[in-house]
Amino acid sequence: MVGSGPVPRADRPPRRSRPGPVAPRRAAPRAPGARSLALALALASGTACAREPAGPRVVVESGGRSHAVEVEVADDDARRERGLMFRRELAEDRGMLFVFPAEGEHAFWMKDTLIPLDMIFVDAAGRVTGVVERARPLSLELRSGGPSKWVLEVPGGWAARRGVKPGDAVRIEGLERKGAP
Repeated sequence: MVGSGPVPRADRPPRRSRPGPVAPRRAAPRAPGARSLALALALASGTACAREPAGPRVVVESGGRSHAVEVEVADDDARRERGLMFRRELAEDRGMLFVFPAEGEHAFWMKDTLIPLDMIFVDAAGRVTGVVERARPLSLELRSGGPSKWVLEVPGGWAARRGVKPGDAVRIEGLERKGAP
């Protein structure tokens, strides 16, 4: 049987609510200025201020500007293999950073990846070695952007909108223990 809620038992009639009007609920009285006090406390505690990044982030220096992306990290074989597969969306300021034990030629495919992605290949010195733009979803075509230790995947079109090109500097924050530039 498809549906939601419990199935009524056949041995008893369904419950009915009591007839009659229902009195409206009244909110508890507030002290004057309670809302202002709550706002002041939130500001003082920092909860209403700009938040700190939740995790690592990558900053690409391109065209005289800094472009930051908060990233999930794929730093082992299982995470690198799964990558961004099965995702239906990726926010403009989010991405995935693939971390490899050594610099080398790392090729990527888009098997089971449902959204177009840009791939930014970064060498151990923190320089962009290549960019693959708008990789086609679900494609088995292998793509590489030159020797890299890090590969940043971001939403398709992200690199072009920011003018990212080989030679741009990349800074990885929050992964210093893994030898990030």
